[in-house]
Amino acid sequence: MSDSADPGRSVSGGIADLRPLTRMKNQKAWYWYDWANSAYVTTIATVLFAPYIINIAERAAVDDRISLLGISVAPGSLPSYLVTFSTILSAFLLPPLGALADRTKNKKGLLAFFAWTGAAFAALIFFATGDNWQIGAIGLIGGNICLGASAVVNDAILPLISEEHDRDRVSSRGWAWGYLGGGILLAINLAVVTVLPFGLSTESAARVSMLSAAVWWAAFTFIPYLKLSDFPPVHVVPESGGIIRQSFGQLADTLKDLRNYPVALTFLVAYLFFNDGIQTVIASSSTYGSEQLGFSDDVLIITILLVQFVAFFGALTFGRLAKVYGAKRVILAGLVVWMAIVTAALFLPEEKMIPFLALGVAIGIVLGGTQALARSYFSLLIPRGKEAEYFSFYHAMDRGTSWFGTLTFGLVYQFTGSYRPAIFALIAFFALGGLLLLRVDTAKGIRDAGNDVPAVI
Repeated sequence: MSDSADPGRSVSGGIADLRPLTRMKNQKAWYWYDWANSAYVTTIATVLFAPYIINIAERAAVDDRISLLGISVAPGSLPSYLVTFSTILSAFLLPPLGALADRTKNKKGLLAFFAWTGAAFAALIFFATGDNWQIGAIGLIGGNICLGASAVVNDAILPLISEEHDRDRVSSRGWAWGYLGGGILLAINLAVVTVLPFGLSTESAARVSMLSAAVWWAAFTFIPYLKLSDFPPVHVVPESGGIIRQSFGQLADTLKDLRNYPVALTFLVAYLFFNDGIQTVIASSSTYGSEQLGFSDDVLIITILLVQFVAFFGALTFGRLAKVYGAKRVILAGLVVWMAIVTAALFLPEEKMIPFLALGVAIGIVLGGTQALARSYFSLLIPRGKEAEYFSFYHAMDRGTSWFGTLTFGLVYQFTGSYRPAIFALIAFFALGGLLLLRVDTAKGIRDAGNDVPAVI
């Protein structure tokens, strides 16, 4: 082989390792996908879709009921049903997708396919007008499923573009970019919905804002699609048949092989508990703020934006702390803060804006950091060549059990009639997650997976 054919050699024949430069180029491109998809998460899934689709469904309701797949439901319950349906469907679809992604060289193409398909579904919501809530429902379900599929591929790329010792930094920076991008577009869209420029009605402003999130998601996905490298499959289990049959064969082999990675499984269970607690706090915070503490929509909007932008700095800070103390210790510290947050929420005074905003700052600090480090920490515990498969389990199990926290919140409220004990009850998820995480032997898990043990774990 000639020197010029080897990317690790200079033209003069001397050895020049170009891999760090390639990794840096890929990392910069990879960050943009978190920036891209967070617009959908914040503007559509978190803030605007639910009140918009409820309003549309109320027009179509007969005796305050609509028919969803033959089931009579109240319009106010429609967003919850749609999210639940898409979540359960994702839990079944993601594992075979992971096996397919591991066998695919063009992972950036697969990432872009799911992103652009998801953005197309999201754009359908723009056409949900009058009493046609069904097209909005299809848009959200398709968008959510494609978002989960793209997250599997995106997370699986993380171990391919970063070495073990640098993974926490890279993952945290990606999360930070996501919060910044999602926060910027959300601020613009909330201004549009509030100010109503160009004579827009509130409904039209919401439609335009959600369409902008779909366009944002699709447009910024071009950056990773064009600039990420290809990653040829490694350690692929030989299987007969076409790519789909091979993927299912590999998935079956991986399911049998899971028992060989007990440390990764223990962490997964820990993650399911504490992440469910995090997601439930986020999902219920608006309800808690409005129904229990008596805050107006304006205060809730300010708090949502505050959390978004504080989370940008929180994710970066957690990445730096992990470099010094190790991801596991920093995640555990974050869970202690989460327990303090739900405890403080129990005693938060009504209609006192400053304490509520202070709680939002605390949430922002630990929100992005704990999730970003969970992603990078898990990547150390999984074998090379099966990154997408294991991240598909990571996301599928998350979706399959994500109703535990909301069920707990709902049941405690039903029995007590107050949201204060309901929010405090979530402390159990952080405590159980932390106790299980304490049992994770990081060094052993990394060695079992065949990865290099970083100097700081």
